[in-house]
Amino acid sequence: MAISPRYALRETGQNLWRNVLLSAATVITIGVSLWLFGGFLLFDAAVDNATQRWEGGIEFVVWMNPDATAEQDAVIQQTLEESEGTTIREWTYVDQQATFEEFQEIFAGEPELLDAVTAEDLPPSYRVAPIDPDAAVIDELSAQFAERPGVRKVVSASDTVKAIQEQADRIGVTFFIGSIVLLVAATLLILTNIVSAIQNRSQEIEIMKVVGATNWFIRIPFMLEGLAHALMGVLLAWVGLLVLDRRVIAGFDSPDNALELLQGFRVEPTELYTTGLIVLGVAVLAAAIGSMFAVTRYLDA
Repeated sequence: MAISPRYALRETGQNLWRNVLLSAATVITIGVSLWLFGGFLLFDAAVDNATQRWEGGIEFVVWMNPDATAEQDAVIQQTLEESEGTTIREWTYVDQQATFEEFQEIFAGEPELLDAVTAEDLPPSYRVAPIDPDAAVIDELSAQFAERPGVRKVVSASDTVKAIQEQADRIGVTFFIGSIVLLVAATLLILTNIVSAIQNRSQEIEIMKVVGATNWFIRIPFMLEGLAHALMGVLLAWVGLLVLDRRVIAGFDSPDNALELLQGFRVEPTELYTTGLIVLGVAVLAAAIGSMFAVTRYLDA
């Protein structure tokens, strides 16, 4: 017995309407779970885009003590000059006055803080750009200066990049775990929906079998019901991901963002498109698993 598309769609619509509240809960759960999963992918892509531009030019800064002697400064400068062209591409000395001018620019909106600090309070520094941008090489190179007399602290931009990546990983894992938990719940809701529909129509199904309806003739409307849940959930997730990209992620890439390191924190159109396709694939897979289990376990029994 062949099944017509009109019959399949009509039966699917009736099944959805009979359990409208459960269907709504299923769609919302699928949408939220897919949004979390897609958000994890977008967030990961944005972090990669933000930090990638630093990989070709990460520098480290050797901060001197404000009272460092001329001899201590001379040792640092000699080391930098000897390494220039071999491990160091270039370096710049920033004296206390230049550091103070930068401080004034950064904290221009806090006059009380500016009044409490003078140029003599701030340390001079050497800003060093290594030839090899690899973070491990930079760490090894910067460590050579950390224990030198007169050196207050050595700070590497790679430390900041690593910190951002580690924090992003923590947030990403939270998104991922949350999405998996909700996706499992959504799959179970799809299964519950279909089982409920099968039980409500048990007598009708028995009659259909008596008159010669094949298993697939009976199965298809229920399987389409699971697919419909998934596709409606995908639409919700797509809207949520678009809002996340345009309203949240795009804000980090704004020229007005004070966190220069996070400028470049954005999602490319191709990445957004790919994420949307992945979300669609995951939804269809979850619907297929829930639907097939339900019709195989409860309809063919």
